[in-house]
Amino acid sequence: MTTQLITGITELTTHDPDGPTGPGPFALVVDGDRVAWTGPARDAPACDTAVDVEGRAVLPGWVDSHTHLVFAGDRREEFAQRAAGRPYTAAGIRTTVTATRAASDADLAARLRRHVAEAVGQGTTCLETKTGYGLSVADEARAARIAAEEVDEVTFLGAHLTPADTTTDEYLDLVCGPMLDAVADDVRWIDVFCEEGAFDADAAARVLAAGAARGLGGRVHGNQLGPGPGVRVAVEAGAASVDHATHLTDADVDALAGSSTVATLLPACDLVTGQPAPPARRLTDAGATVALASNANPGSCYTTSMALCVSLAVLRSGLSVDEAVRAATLGGARALHREDVGHLRVGARADLHVLDAPTVVDLAQRPGVPLTAAVWRAGRRVRPAPRLEEARA
Repeated sequence: MTTQLITGITELTTHDPDGPTGPGPFALVVDGDRVAWTGPARDAPACDTAVDVEGRAVLPGWVDSHTHLVFAGDRREEFAQRAAGRPYTAAGIRTTVTATRAASDADLAARLRRHVAEAVGQGTTCLETKTGYGLSVADEARAARIAAEEVDEVTFLGAHLTPADTTTDEYLDLVCGPMLDAVADDVRWIDVFCEEGAFDADAAARVLAAGAARGLGGRVHGNQLGPGPGVRVAVEAGAASVDHATHLTDADVDALAGSSTVATLLPACDLVTGQPAPPARRLTDAGATVALASNANPGSCYTTSMALCVSLAVLRSGLSVDEAVRAATLGGARALHREDVGHLRVGARADLHVLDAPTVVDLAQRPGVPLTAAVWRAGRRVRPAPRLEEARA
């Protein structure tokens, strides 16, 4: 396999307590699709090729553990109305369901590929996405199949909303039976929207139990629009994450801090929908594991920018820049129960994000500025930058 030396790194974020520290420049060696070495540039071994990043910062690629990218149609009118003062509700999901059901497989796949490419171009190298805009056996099955061909992690979200033509009990029978059977081979996770107007605690627990019986890990949308049972249901079920987690009681915070369930915060969504900033500082101080994710979707948060999420977590939720970067990389990996991504320790998947800046501080200090200079995904350079010159070592 070809070895690559990445050198000239002013700041190297590895999330390795035994990794290189102190003043740079640093270097990193990629062997095939894995990180093989990190350390001071002066000590770097000879490699087949070399790239000098010329004083830029290098960090792990973003791990976006919560998106909804298998969809058709748009919700521009809903956004415009919300911008004019209308409060957010979950009812707009039905608009996307109608459009998604009417779309062809080719259209759904093309849209998904376009959004994945957009995310990768901004430094996201591991991405989860959900079903949930089909809400029928056939449409959820094809969403799972299409997603499995394009992203790292797929989640079954049949329990997004109850379709208008059925009752909640009838629909849950479908979600936990034929629909689950139809998607099980293409998904790793099962999710449920546990919120007023969607599914209550008993329904959510039933969905998670059905998924667990099929070997799927659990995730929960909860505590987005107000206090509710989502955190409790997730923790009691041993779910990998509870996502949104905007409105938390002290008991919710304590439960998360005492469990392995990750609090996946979606700060861009809270900004767009007019919710309070997510309680990242409060959760971190309590000892809970926090992840940041984009919640990219056509209605409540149409962005794939993880850098925006990092900036918002610093500016609105009280995290330090290092804490926010950790939550958007290693935190996301923990929410997905992955050991191979979210860090740059030796043996990690070689997912590198090179900033057009000397330090990660610029991510928060310069919100909205495109700072991705180059991206490696599994050892392959997928976004080059004109000013990064590659030469034979």
